Amino acid sequence: MNEQDEFELNELGLKTEEEEIIGEGLLLPIEVLLSAGIHIGTRMGMKAMEQFVYRIRPDGLYVLDIKQTDDRIRIAAKFISRFDPSKVVAVSSRLYGRIPVQKFCEVSRTVAVVGRFLPGRFSNPTSTDYVAPEVVIVTDPSADRQAVTEAALVGVPVITLCDTDNSLQDTDLVIPANNKGRKSLATIYWLLAQQVMRERGELSSEEILSIPIEDFETKLLESSEEVFE
Repeated sequence: MNEQDEFELNELGLKTEEEEIIGEGLLLPIEVLLSAGIHIGTRMGMKAMEQFVYRIRPDGLYVLDIKQTDDRIRIAAKFISRFDPSKVVAVSSRLYGRIPVQKFCEVSRTVAVVGRFLPGRFSNPTSTDYVAPEVVIVTDPSADRQAVTEAALVGVPVITLCDTDNSLQDTDLVIPANNKGRKSLATIYWLLAQQVMRERGELSSEEILSIPIEDFETKLLESSEEVFE
């Protein structure tokens, strides 16, 4: 474990014994999850998200419960695996979510909708880009509000990655997670892809997805903040 991971564990207030208890049985080692920052929330906490908060740091930053994130990924994967892959749609208008969504959909053979979500995509059968999903996965219910609204309008269950500042309106299943960070989004979608494959029987319960998490991550040019797309 590196110094940053040790710092994060200290920030979470975890002692060695507690760390082992929380980390036991997780889909990835706790230090990997901490390094990805999947537990880092915002300084704003919505009432409905309180149940997923582990603690609030002295600086006001909310910290999400990693165990609940892990549990919800498992539940979501089990649910997703019941559907025809062509009827599962994953959405991200956020730049950092597009590559993770595209990679998740490539691996799981589901449908990616990234970039601007045009009104009517789920609700207007005459639209040229109409899609008729049976379940929708949303990266950020704030940025992807149009997708959430239309899915709810047509009665399609919605799975959302929710940070502490997100509303749960029209959400059927929440995965509490940092839905803004590059590494966090890559890790969440990698875990979800792996678990969906396991639930389908395409991977054994102990088998690891052969594609590395790094392939799910949006890459930045070293010389600038420009993003590879």
